[in-house]
Amino acid sequence: MRTSTKTLTAPLYAVALLALAVPVASASPPPAPAELEWSVTTVDADQSFRGLDAVDRDTAWVSGASLSGGSAKVHRTTDGGTSWQDVSPPGSTGLSFRDVEAEDARTASVLAIGEGEASRIYRTSDGGATWTETFRNTEPTAFYNCMDFYPGGQRGLAVSDPVDGKFRILATEDGGRSWEVLPDAGMPDSTGEANFSASGDCLTISGRDAWFGSGGADSRVFHSTDRGLTWTATDSGIPAGEAAGVFGLAFANPRQGVAVGGDFASPADGVDAASTTRDGDSWSSAGDLTHLGEDAAYLRRLLLVVGESGAVGGSSVSADGGRSWTRFSDVGFHTLDCTRDGACWAAGGRGRVGTL
Repeated sequence: MRTSTKTLTAPLYAVALLALAVPVASASPPPAPAELEWSVTTVDADQSFRGLDAVDRDTAWVSGASLSGGSAKVHRTTDGGTSWQDVSPPGSTGLSFRDVEAEDARTASVLAIGEGEASRIYRTSDGGATWTETFRNTEPTAFYNCMDFYPGGQRGLAVSDPVDGKFRILATEDGGRSWEVLPDAGMPDSTGEANFSASGDCLTISGRDAWFGSGGADSRVFHSTDRGLTWTATDSGIPAGEAAGVFGLAFANPRQGVAVGGDFASPADGVDAASTTRDGDSWSSAGDLTHLGEDAAYLRRLLLVVGESGAVGGSSVSADGGRSWTRFSDVGFHTLDCTRDGACWAAGGRGRVGTL
């Protein structure tokens, strides 16, 4: 997004990662908000990480951009965050890796955002020892923001800001080894809208369904049930604006989901910054946040939301599906991911790595 991503990249914030370990035993109650507290350390102060994919409680990948104009980096851990390895693609100076999607500890794709040829996708199958550039955008007005893969890891989608008034969808059928632009006949008119690459989760997939969020002239959620060929658009309930709209989406299943966002021009205003769906199509405003909602994730019976913009940030939790929120920390992050084995990871600003 020309407005949103430039707003985000101009004051790029440094890196933060956290690992949040919660017992998997279903009989135990979820932790109370008062029990949630971050323990934070520094990983790499020159990188602002907004891309994150957690494979399990041991393995996670993060991607970002340099604060000093150096190389964009990809880091990976395979020991639960005790140590992180720089596994970055070569030749990434000046790029911004805003999204990473991992299949396991060895296989991942990373998306660089930006206008024209700045939008690229790289893929590794050896844990980052080597990378292959699998896509480079040639449309000057396209600006890719985020991507995701369907279950099984072969079919994947990436979304670009509108080209000729319609969002553009990129697709792969071979696990990210090659990509093609899909026809736009099934895309509603999107003039004046754009994506926010705030967290790498402006597009998300659950089961056979895919969604992406927008901001700008309208704040909508786009939904596809046919692998990205046709889309319907529904008002998100989150206010629209030049730097406002939907920043991230998360789904517990194809019917139950949450959209979070806000306004980067007023980052302390979290009123109407969250909406929920119970049918995958219609959206209703949820309880207000007290900070931006850049990303969200489900963890057992809890719903977590994080956001940060400069000195303004926070982490909130809901135990009732998003109807009400409790801010449990002033520590904010850009992106968040939780795994099936009960671990959560997040990435944010100023070179921090935290555990809960």
